[in-house]
Amino acid sequence: MSVVLVGGNDCMKTRYKDICKSYDCKAKVFTHMTTNLENQIGSPDLVIVFTNTCSHKMLGCVNSRTNKHRIPVRHVHTASVSALKNVLDKECRELRNKS
Repeated sequence: MSVVLVGGNDCMKTRYKDICKSYDCKAKVFTHMTTNLENQIGSPDLVIVFTNTCSHKMLGCVNSRTNKHRIPVRHVHTASVSALKNVLDKECRELRNKS
């Protein structure tokens, strides 16, 4: 499963990727607005937005991309490790139940 994380803390990028890897997920992490963010997101299986550390401009790019390509989005208020694990637990469980 591929996951894109938007927002979060810059110093936690590696930790976010390691957590996703432990759930057998490939992750891209965008903590700051980048040029052409909408296209850099690609077509992941899931987008997770850390709303407390995400700018309105970044959220606009995410919404535009996910609406066009019908990509599921999960909004999480905090950018903590436990919040990320909770979302991945739920999403991976649902994915296994579908199989």
